[in-house]
This record gives sequence, C-alpha cells and structure tokens, in this order.
Amino acid sequence: MKIISLVPSITEALFDLGLTEVEIIGRTKFCIHPDNQVKNVAVIGGTKNLNIEKIRSLNPDIIIANKEENTKEDVEELQKYFKVLVTNISTLEDNYYLLKTLGNLLNKQEIAQKYNSKINEIFQDIQCKEKRSCAYLIWKNPYMTVGSDTYIHAVLDQIGFENIFKTQKRYPEISIKELKAAEFVFLSTEPFPFKQKHVDELQKQLPDSKVILVDGEAFSWYGTHLAKCESYFKNLIEICK
Repeated sequence: MKIISLVPSITEALFDLGLTEVEIIGRTKFCIHPDNQVKNVAVIGGTKNLNIEKIRSLNPDIIIANKEENTKEDVEELQKYFKVLVTNISTLEDNYYLLKTLGNLLNKQEIAQKYNSKINEIFQDIQCKEKRSCAYLIWKNPYMTVGSDTYIHAVLDQIGFENIFKTQKRYPEISIKELKAAEFVFLSTEPFPFKQKHVDELQKQLPDSKVILVDGEAFSWYGTHLAKCESYFKNLIEICK
C-alpha cells in the first residue's frame, strides 16, 4: 500500500507502526519525525498549501488527512482522484480510535494496541493530585488559547491541569487581563514559536502567575507521540507543584 500523509503526527505514527519509506511515499514539509526516515520521503507542500499535481503524480493508494490540519478545498480536490481518510482528533478517545483504525488499515493491530496501552499507562501514572489552573497559549499578536473542544485541552485535563478557558470553544483570542486568573501560563513552542524571551516578557505582565515554555508537540501531536512523553509530563508536573 502506497500512502501519503498530510499530517505531521500521523506521519510519525505510520513509521512507529512499522511502515517504511517504501510504503510512505509522500509527506508535508512539517512532517519531521522520525528525521532519519522522513528525509527520504517526497515532500508534497505544507499542510495547508498542498501540491495537488505532485500528489497526483505519486499516485497513492490512500491519503491520510485531518479536518483541522488540512483545508476542506484541498481534501475535496484529492477525493476526486484518491481514497482519502479524513481524521478528526479532539479527545483522547479519538486518539485511541485513530491508532486502532490505523492498525486495522495497515494490518498492524498488535503494535497499535501496544501504543494505546502505553499511553493509557502513562496517564494513569502521572496525574496531579490537585488540579492547578492554567492557560495554554498557541499564538501571539493576538494571544490565542485553546477551548474545551480541542485535543490540547484533553491532554491538559488528563495530566491534572484545569484550563481556565474551558467554557470557550476552539482557539479564542484572549487578553492579558484574562490570563491573570491562571496559576500557570503555558507558552507552546508551536504553532507560534514561543521562546524564553516571550516567557520573560509575559512574566513581567503577570507577576502572580508562573509563565512556562512548553513543548507543543507533547500537547498537540496525536497518534503515537504521547507514548514518548511520560518523562516530559512528569517533569512539568514537578515544576508546577
């Protein structure tokens, strides 16, 4: 089966499930893991600006897309020519079934279940004893956060953080004033590339909150990536005690 992945975290998951460059024939420029293998896979544009003609020339058996990562227009165009599996991941249950679906599709059921079991074990082991209030920022100018219907919110909740914007949906714009209600303000390394200088800048404006730079991949890369984040989440929880 020849596969093109339009989603960075799913590309990583396909390799983790045991596929190789022989089966994975196309990926986006943002598909960076595992780096020693993706470098041998043809790049077919970005997640939201796909090179449709190049994809057609590769003639895949199936394309794996995502409702949020890819545009509706690109997906509909590709569906004219190819089988397209459109994923939509906003909960940890969705992630479980994503891996289960990929396992069944690729005849990799056993390894997919091992990843699901590992993820379940991690979350059972690392929950905070008390919920700590937080805000998770994904963008600057304007500041944007995550609502309760996002995968990031689901991960935050699972490891013991209470999202102060849980009554909102998707990715709302918020103000500095609103952030003052959070004990912890997490600045994600993606999609906006927050760095320590942004932490320092915001910390001055929020003296009563703790501003922390966090790994965006740990919180937003669904699929198998969560199985690799146990130490990271434990360290973050320790910092936030």
